[in-house]
Amino acid sequence: MKLASALSERADLQRRLSELTSRLNNNAKVQEGEEPAENPKELLKEMDAMLERLEWLMTRINLTNSRTLSGKKTVTELLARRDSLSKRVAMMRSFLDAASTKVDRYSQKEIRILSTVKVSTLQKQVDTASRELRELDEQLQALNWTTELLED
Repeated sequence: MKLASALSERADLQRRLSELTSRLNNNAKVQEGEEPAENPKELLKEMDAMLERLEWLMTRINLTNSRTLSGKKTVTELLARRDSLSKRVAMMRSFLDAASTKVDRYSQKEIRILSTVKVSTLQKQVDTASRELRELDEQLQALNWTTELLED
């Protein structure tokens, strides 16, 4: 199984578990004399099976990521870099939005509000970080489709 397939199955299991939570809650109680729409015991068995598979997948994905090298870095290190870059880009974009918003003055007597940074310089940094993030994400996607999931 390729790493990408395991990641896809993990995402599907997580979505199905979320839906199963709702189904379990909807069948937790019934009016006296009524039957639940679905058997909670069967739903709990389904939950256990899905969680067991999810745990196996997550273990294998993490082992694969920690042992697979791309250049001198493991996939785990690349994922950490991607998450860090993603957060950096989001925070910098938010800051840029705040720094570049013009404050209108209605007369010369009103106080001028100025940006604390040079927006154009910061925008170049955001563009560079965004490009690095995009390239890293492409590298990770390629690795996901070419790396075999460790199943030992």
